Amino acid sequence: MKPQIGITEEHLKKSITVLSSILANEMTLYIKLRKFHWNVSGESFMELHKLFEGQYKQLEESIDEIAERISKLGGKAIGTMKDFSDLSTIKESPNQYPAQKEMLKELLADHETIIVHLRKDVDLSTQENKDAGTADFLTGMMESHETMSWILRRYLN
Repeated sequence: MKPQIGITEEHLKKSITVLSSILANEMTLYIKLRKFHWNVSGESFMELHKLFEGQYKQLEESIDEIAERISKLGGKAIGTMKDFSDLSTIKESPNQYPAQKEMLKELLADHETIIVHLRKDVDLSTQENKDAGTADFLTGMMESHETMSWILRRYLN
């Protein structure tokens, strides 16, 4: 049964497409954070190990919320590694295990990429899709990524 929530079917589909891309980016970043959490070593090992864990746990919640938002809008959440890989703008680096500073730089760049996309998606959701709920949801996600970025940036200053 299609939701009758004051958003046209076309706009619902566009919102679901936007959310699916965001879900793919969040999953890719989640996996990268897990990889770095498992493989970080060196002087600040425990501090970064815990930092990466805190961020991937935060993403776990947001990933579930994105999938639920897609369902609320009448869609089906993607759920395979191929789907995530095909839609993600965040790229993985197979067989590469960077040093701590490079891990931080890579994660910061990924968060900032997501922020830029979210900022555009907030505008798209508000102006084109007439979907204030998704715009508000994405604004909260953007603020969360801004905080995670700020923390990573502090390690690099």
